[in-house]
Amino acid sequence: MIERVLRMYRAGWFPMHDDDAGVVEWVQPHRRGTIPLDGGFTVSRSLRARVRSGRFEVRTDTAFGAVIEGCAAASPGRERTWIDPTIAEVFGVLHKAGHAHSVEAWVRGADGGETLVGGLYGLALGGVFCGESMFSQPELGGTDASKVCLVHLVHHLRRRGFGMLDAQLTNEHLERFGCVEMEQEAYVAAASRLVGEERTWLPFEAGVTVREVTESRIQ
Repeated sequence: MIERVLRMYRAGWFPMHDDDAGVVEWVQPHRRGTIPLDGGFTVSRSLRARVRSGRFEVRTDTAFGAVIEGCAAASPGRERTWIDPTIAEVFGVLHKAGHAHSVEAWVRGADGGETLVGGLYGLALGGVFCGESMFSQPELGGTDASKVCLVHLVHHLRRRGFGMLDAQLTNEHLERFGCVEMEQEAYVAAASRLVGEERTWLPFEAGVTVREVTESRIQ
């Protein structure tokens, strides 16, 4: 099963749950969204300050299942998501096999307890990271948590030598970070040159990201 899923992703496909049909389908859109890993990645002044503030403790792969649950849960303005139990189960297997990863934002309460307030997850294929979904829980103190995780992800991918961050489908939210569209054929050609490269996920250095954001140019 793992090899089939990896093979489909390498060919430019990704799964989505169709609520109306009640099935999971493999999708390959005509145009693909990608988030730049170079200077085209845009971080606002306010988000830069949020990253530097230390409001969140950002980690990787310490609550992968909870991140998927958060991404799959309905929320105001997002009553339906494309993640169903089958997709969550498959990605759980991919995570255990070392292919799928999460970036998580945590806050510590006055009692010393920790709460997961946002995060994102995706699939690492050689030099390509296929971003799947993200979530935040503002009601728990997670305002901008997913955005902060995205900033950490981009800087982490840069340090680990990744060449592409696949966002699947662009939207107004991602466009604020510089997300651009490319023809699917061009995406597959570019990704095929990167998926065969060897990359390691660790170390994940959140403190280094904060320093990089502090020193980078205001956009």
